[in-house]
Amino acid sequence: MNVTTAAPHGADQVGAPVIELGLPVVGGSHHRATAGTSGLEVSEIGRSEKFAQVRAGELGSLHSWELVTAVDGPGTRMTVFLSGCPLQCLYCHNPDTMEMRRGEPVTATELLERISRYKNIFEVTGGGVTISGGEPLMQPAFVARILRGVKEMGLHTAVDTSGYLGAHCTDEMLDDIDLVLLDVKSGIPETYKRVTGRELQPTLDFGRRLAARGTEIWIRFVLVPGLTDAPENVDAVADYVATLSTVTRVEVLPFHQMGRDKWDSLGMRYELEDTSPPTPELVTRVREQFRARGLTVF
Repeated sequence: MNVTTAAPHGADQVGAPVIELGLPVVGGSHHRATAGTSGLEVSEIGRSEKFAQVRAGELGSLHSWELVTAVDGPGTRMTVFLSGCPLQCLYCHNPDTMEMRRGEPVTATELLERISRYKNIFEVTGGGVTISGGEPLMQPAFVARILRGVKEMGLHTAVDTSGYLGAHCTDEMLDDIDLVLLDVKSGIPETYKRVTGRELQPTLDFGRRLAARGTEIWIRFVLVPGLTDAPENVDAVADYVATLSTVTRVEVLPFHQMGRDKWDSLGMRYELEDTSPPTPELVTRVREQFRARGLTVF
């Protein structure tokens, strides 16, 4: 199947903003990425040409991709994990996505051609493509091209994001997004700062913007004993989520230690080494706090 890689809306603009990375930068989806870049042709070009292609959205830094069912959105989906994230989440289990330079350079054309091979599966199952990370909005021009190409195939699209870089998601990009998996990591600013090293407000602003546009939202909240589990912190998240009219589900994700070895292999200190997963009783309590606001919780 031939796939045309369309330029994103507003293609007459001079590239996308270049986002500087601080060190250390840590990111990652709650979902473990294991498929690598198998089957995708890695681009090998010069530095100046590479920079120009990145700004134009023609080249992205890819960590991995995999096919999943009913995890990162409805139906069977290809989840594409991009490299780079502005957050420094203490519980990140994919710290190898922390820096954009750790990813493999892949063109939008190559990735869209790979997606097109599974088009029939996505159509039959009501699935589609989810762009995750790291933080996908670190690479807004590349994400815009992929979203446009996927929508031209008639497929469902989703973006898994912390919302911290929501300002980099243009209205034109939102037109091509069917679902946002919004990771609200904490509800109290001080706790959010402790968890991520960043400010909470951009996430709150992005969620309100999505709701105002009518974009469907799935909320994700990682439950970490001793870090995000305080009743007042959960209440703050639940109160905020209840104000977003387009939220259709909330996922309470119990903390685990799956990424601990990656931190060690990267020579990074893992601060949650002595933290245990939440008990079933704690998970139930937190889920009930969300349900008390009339939210659908998983």
